[in-house]
Amino acid sequence: MTDPATIAAHGLTAAEYERIVAILGRHPNLLELGIFSVMWSEHCSYKSSRIHLRNLPTAGARVLQGPGENAGVLDIGDGLAAVFKIESHNHPSFIEPYQGAATGVGGIIRDIFTMGARPIALLDSLRFGSPESPATRRLVDGVVAGIAGYGNSIGIPTVGGEVAFDETYAGNPLVNVFCLGIAPVEGVIRGRAEGTGNAVYYVGASTGRDGIHGATMASAEFDDASAEKRPNVQVGDPFLEKLLLEACLEVLRTGALVGLQDMGAAGLTCSSCEMGARGGAGIDIDVARVPQRESGMTPYEIMLSESQERMLFIVRRGREAEVDRVFAKWDLHAVRIGEVTGDGLLRVRDGGRTVAEIPNRPLADEAPLYDRPYREPADLAARQTLDPSALAPSGSPSEVFLRLVGSPGIASKRWIYRQYDHMVRTNTIAPAGAGAGVVRVKGTRRALAFSVDGNGRYCWLDPYRGAMLAVAESARNVACAGGRPIGATNCLNFGNPERPEIMWQFARAVAGIGDACRALDIPVTGGNVSLYNETDGQAILPTPVLGVVGIIEDAGRVVGRTFREAGAAIVLLGAPGGTIGGSEYLKVMHGVVRGVPPALDLGAERRLQQLAADLAAAGRLRSAHDCSEGGLAVALAECAFESGGIGLDVRVPGGTQAGGATAALHGEAASQIVVSVRETDADAVLARAASTGVPAQVLGRTGGERLRFRLDGAPVVDVALAEAERRWASGLSRYFEAPAA
Repeated sequence: MTDPATIAAHGLTAAEYERIVAILGRHPNLLELGIFSVMWSEHCSYKSSRIHLRNLPTAGARVLQGPGENAGVLDIGDGLAAVFKIESHNHPSFIEPYQGAATGVGGIIRDIFTMGARPIALLDSLRFGSPESPATRRLVDGVVAGIAGYGNSIGIPTVGGEVAFDETYAGNPLVNVFCLGIAPVEGVIRGRAEGTGNAVYYVGASTGRDGIHGATMASAEFDDASAEKRPNVQVGDPFLEKLLLEACLEVLRTGALVGLQDMGAAGLTCSSCEMGARGGAGIDIDVARVPQRESGMTPYEIMLSESQERMLFIVRRGREAEVDRVFAKWDLHAVRIGEVTGDGLLRVRDGGRTVAEIPNRPLADEAPLYDRPYREPADLAARQTLDPSALAPSGSPSEVFLRLVGSPGIASKRWIYRQYDHMVRTNTIAPAGAGAGVVRVKGTRRALAFSVDGNGRYCWLDPYRGAMLAVAESARNVACAGGRPIGATNCLNFGNPERPEIMWQFARAVAGIGDACRALDIPVTGGNVSLYNETDGQAILPTPVLGVVGIIEDAGRVVGRTFREAGAAIVLLGAPGGTIGGSEYLKVMHGVVRGVPPALDLGAERRLQQLAADLAAAGRLRSAHDCSEGGLAVALAECAFESGGIGLDVRVPGGTQAGGATAALHGEAASQIVVSVRETDADAVLARAASTGVPAQVLGRTGGERLRFRLDGAPVVDVALAEAERRWASGLSRYFEAPAA
């Protein structure tokens, strides 16, 4: 009988322990308890979220693999597949920023090449506390350096992403990493163990004591003692992972493998039992054969270690020598540690002595499923109450505009992305910072566009609408590049699900994602749930991050954010107007998060995205940029920034709406895209928009060296482009760059 303190220390409840006893028909030993604790952790089992995730749309004409594998897979034509996923490494990045972020990158890369794909691009979605805080600066420095250090070293470009700041992330930053790879459709492989007598191979790095109980740590909130969890954070080696990547892809070409899986969260435990469960097979392994870099490691430590750069192979009987030869060539471990059995058990031996014996399917697939209670926060109505007329004056329109473009959430993220190699492998078409990431699919005329987006403020005010808006914005970014969205992945970052208000946020957000994806015909192929993101009872803003992938049939028709010449017509696609509820303006200028997020008509959104993709394919668009944080005025300015000095003169619509000039300039809205077109194409663009039911109007022209915004015929903002761009370019870097000596 295990004592209650040991059970609690493993993150298990008394009821969960009794369930383990029922499955085994006896009390578990310490190793078995540890194995159950990591597999039944929130991080691995999704025991609080599965009941809601089942309602997401996961099927589609292009879907070759949906949720349940290491990554989603979509058919992109020409016998090729896009393989992609997003994962979080939030808790490790708080404790050890560099290694936490670096190993997050390494883990998501392995998820992609585990499916037989070559990774070709990364995006990151980051959240931190106030940039004025020294603690934030330490976290940002470490996280950005960790992402750069791993991605640059392994030779996979980080081509974009997003960064936001809010006080709620001060004690719990978010580090979400998206990776995309390309594989031959016939070369996609799954993480399954099949074929009694087939060999189980351990490949890659040696096992150490780093990362033990990392999955359990990621399933608990933080407190003052969190720094003591530093040993739970893994240490990565990108150079070894590069060797592992090449060796794995070479072995896959031999046809010697039945399946393979990354040893990520829960390490050897997770990879072995999940592969066995998927294939309906047993796995018999001997931990004494596992390469170890530390002496005296126990079976408990070996099974629960989360050391990086390791994989588990199922090798066809008689083909072992082929695997041995490839890994010897790359100077990597490839050790036979066991075999596939027909009894459905995970059997762990130590030098031949059986030390654990657990049925695979209950361990991997039958963790407790909790329909946790949830309720709307008592103060929700107060959060959504906003009287714009009660807000104190915040300066002239020009002063407000300049302050907004220089605020950290809107300002250029060049200080971050210039640390990433975003051109390695020569696939990159759209440079980092230009909107959606875009890479060519070599050997075809196609390109892939992809984006990650989320807005925690919106979700705190209305998680259902906020999550729908995240789907729409990510897909809209893809459409602005000329892509047609075909699939999505999500990373759902929330606080403690045992609190009904947090669980309500989660349930409503998942419902919003499902409804938006169905309306936009974007299947969800997988993702990640990260709960318990809070410190000392302070939860982060609910932050669902959506990654959307789209196809561009002609890579020569990719559209960028910035104006390309003077004298072009600037056209607004979508209905004018916006709201300041939950806006960047309200947060920056008044320090509050209140009101109702922008309304979203999903039918109008779909028509807008289809129109943008059609116009891009027809070569009508010179630039395209969606309206989001900061509203129409900021979106227009961002089109002028980095254009080589091309200003604008526009009429801003909506001056008679509630909120007056502020709402017209900086109110935020869904389903709006600013495009520039040749003067000779303007009428054709307006006619095409009218024929598809999308409102459109010419706002003005590009040109000059100033940013001029007129409202109802009267000038409201008139500033030098150079000054506005200086504010925008330095708005983030001024917090992180050391002053010149």
